[in-house]
Amino acid sequence: MASLSRALRAATACPRWSPVQGLGLRSLTSVDGPTAEKSVPYQRTLKEAQDPLAVTQGPSQPLPSTANVVVIGGGSLGCQTLYHLAKLGVSGAVLLERERLTSGTTWHTAGLLWQLRPSDVEVELLAHTRRLVSRELEEETGLHTGWIQNGGLFIASNRQRLDEYKRLMSLGKVYGVESHVLSPAETKALYPLMNVDDLYGTLYVPHDGTMDPAGTCTTLTRAATARGAQVIEHCPVTGIRVRTDDFGVRRVMAVETEHGSIQTPCVVNCAGVWAGAVGQMAGVKVPLVAMHHAYVVTERIQGIQNMPNVRDHDASVYLRLQGDALSVGGYETNPIFWEEVSDKFAFGLFDLDWDVFTQHIEGAVNRVPVLEKTGIKSTVCGRKPQESFTPDHKPLMGEAPELRGFFLGCGFNSAGMMLGGGCGQELAHWIIHGRPEKDMYSYDIRRFHQSLTDHRRWVRERSHESYAKNYSVVFPHDEPLAGRNMRTDPLHEELLGRGCVFQERQGWERPGWFYPRGTVPVLEYDYYGAYGNQAHEDHAYGRLLADEYTFDFPPHHDTIRAECLACREAAAVFDMSYFGKFYLVGPDARAAADWLFSADVSRPPGSTVYTCMLNHRGGTESDLTVSSLAPGPQASPLAPAFEGDGYYLAVGGAAAQHNWSHITTVLQDQRFQCQLIDSSEDLGMISIQGPASRAILQEVLDADLSDEAFPFSTHKLVTAAGHLVRAMRLSFVGELGWELHIPRVSCVPVYQAVMAAGARHGLVNAGYRAIDSLSIEKGYRHWHADLRPDDSPLEAGLAFTCKLKSPVPFLGREALEKQRASGLRRRLVCFTVEEKVPMLGLEAIWRDGHMVGHIRRADFGFTIHKTIAYGYVRDPCGGPVSLDFVKSGNYALERMGVTYTAQARLKSPFDPDNKRVKGIY
Repeated sequence: MASLSRALRAATACPRWSPVQGLGLRSLTSVDGPTAEKSVPYQRTLKEAQDPLAVTQGPSQPLPSTANVVVIGGGSLGCQTLYHLAKLGVSGAVLLERERLTSGTTWHTAGLLWQLRPSDVEVELLAHTRRLVSRELEEETGLHTGWIQNGGLFIASNRQRLDEYKRLMSLGKVYGVESHVLSPAETKALYPLMNVDDLYGTLYVPHDGTMDPAGTCTTLTRAATARGAQVIEHCPVTGIRVRTDDFGVRRVMAVETEHGSIQTPCVVNCAGVWAGAVGQMAGVKVPLVAMHHAYVVTERIQGIQNMPNVRDHDASVYLRLQGDALSVGGYETNPIFWEEVSDKFAFGLFDLDWDVFTQHIEGAVNRVPVLEKTGIKSTVCGRKPQESFTPDHKPLMGEAPELRGFFLGCGFNSAGMMLGGGCGQELAHWIIHGRPEKDMYSYDIRRFHQSLTDHRRWVRERSHESYAKNYSVVFPHDEPLAGRNMRTDPLHEELLGRGCVFQERQGWERPGWFYPRGTVPVLEYDYYGAYGNQAHEDHAYGRLLADEYTFDFPPHHDTIRAECLACREAAAVFDMSYFGKFYLVGPDARAAADWLFSADVSRPPGSTVYTCMLNHRGGTESDLTVSSLAPGPQASPLAPAFEGDGYYLAVGGAAAQHNWSHITTVLQDQRFQCQLIDSSEDLGMISIQGPASRAILQEVLDADLSDEAFPFSTHKLVTAAGHLVRAMRLSFVGELGWELHIPRVSCVPVYQAVMAAGARHGLVNAGYRAIDSLSIEKGYRHWHADLRPDDSPLEAGLAFTCKLKSPVPFLGREALEKQRASGLRRRLVCFTVEEKVPMLGLEAIWRDGHMVGHIRRADFGFTIHKTIAYGYVRDPCGGPVSLDFVKSGNYALERMGVTYTAQARLKSPFDPDNKRVKGIY
């Protein structure tokens, strides 16, 4: 037995890292290989008489010849998905496990469940998991899952961390999650063994707890098999058989194993770190990496019984109560990549690498000093030795865009147990109904652009950073440093030279704001100095990004203000080249457009329509502009050759892959004969907005830009500085303005001509931070902030985008009609706050002393000099939310536990009559 302090000294004296070359970095592996020996709390539960690694003669039961759904992987997500499929009435669902249930990551997971995270959707997912394991499963089966409710305690060692916890507390009130911000003295009274000398405070959530992985999975499968599902262990999958239908669409046909095949139209890949290998069998890219992840289990600690679990985020360490002992683990900047994922690894562990683990010991001993003299009962090197991590620290879920009927439920970044219940339920809905009930875009595999999902360097860098920053404060304007400069538009170097501070969205570098005092390049990823890399020091982008690490207004607040006011008073140019740009053409293009788009886009060539795309539940999958094109026999950089009807689609770049996949899926399901062409890389796009925009562009374009000749919501092919472009009179900021859609090779000369003409009119460069502020002043919706797949356009105030007065059917119409007939149960409402206080989203909404919702998006409106926030309001009594209900209440917004009086507005707070977009100033 060794004490933690003795282990720390030994680790310092005896380094044990071994370099492995790969992608230019020194990946670290433990000198010793995996071992099956362990001493962990679940050993007796999982180990029966036989050795779990013993060779078996065959599957635990005969394989059926057919199945409606085959789930691959018997860990948390596989068991949860099987259970929810069976509960929703799917008969003939089968789970295949290559070894035994929980033999991968699940068996040695800590099983911690924290109810509060900085995401409303994740709070809802966690709530379902908690209900399931603490009550519902036991009521259904009579079996105890092993749930222990001992509470959770988040540690704040600085003011910003405590501010983050206060934000979580306010969000928790909306969902009925009890939490308390405690002073250091109150924390000491709750947890006497804790050192509180360096604390600002803590967040205590009394109903957090711990799940038993084996008990939970056993209960889930027992309940699923009682409903007709099958669980087959010792049955490795060896292949996925695929067929191509008459329309050229690849579809799942069967699952092949060492012991036979199962015909099925649907496969769910819940294989954890082996999910990549399963994906390869089907030709599906699964962007995740495997890393070791360690903890130690202490000897008995007097007085630790019944204490809450602890997360000391600033020390990057967690302390999980384990009877009268503690499990100690955390996240480091130099995690060990598991380079060769063995398909024979089950119930196995790696020897602990003390060099990597040292930082967690230091943090744990500082927080609970008695640990310095406490012995170690066991080391679980890689409590999750085969844990999978993803580029954005979010799971991979949903139907793979490459293969119909192939679903993902993997890449859970150490959170598979606590997110499993909610995600298993949503995945089951996805499989049965074609989409989940909640907004799962942040987890949807379609969020990643197809050029990134198999780019090894990008996946590895981003996954490393997401691991290293797992316990970092979540700031709203943080940007990744890994995987940058993957996709740059034609104006990237031009704008970089003008001081552009870039943001990253799905690989694209897009302008965030402009720094007036020099260039701000994004440097190669330095792995935070790990693996022998030299960490960047004092570089411009890093300094400016560090300024964003605040819940207050950043130092460059006034710089963004200048961009906004220049747009309102003169003109601004925005580079929007990262937008997705698609063409929809073919014999059925008009029928497809009628079905896909909520608005009537079947208009004469030259018209442009703002519209939504919906799902069958009436939720909004996208908002975009659709422009009708004139047919032509010859292709050009600005239009393909086609006959009949054709449409040009411009969609937000961050969601371009999601849009592409949604449209493709609908075309396949409806069997429309048309083609979707992606020209996003071939075209650039700049938007010139403001009172002077007409005068500026009149000097550059060879077209009459008067209201009569070029009305709002129309487009034309024109010449700009000698280059053919598509000009659209549109605005996303509420000003007179045009978008120029430009062939890639022409982008720089056209941009330079616009800037030269604008020099006499006060034209400035502006970025997306300005767009955020300007658009919220006008009440324009941002998809996936104000508008998500679980929000209908009626609830969001976008009824004008829906052709409900016409007889034309469209996807989601029936759901909207039912919603309109029964009354809206919530509405998106604009709030303004007189005090200049930063709000960032997730603030609670109070109406007449009752909690009625939370803020989705907030920003400061520089023109009206007010904080502006949008959130969905509900009636606490459960009734319809009428306009009178909204107008009659007295409102307050709660930010970090402090409430601010707010005014509810039914119209946009700036230019509510839309005069400026019409050129009326």
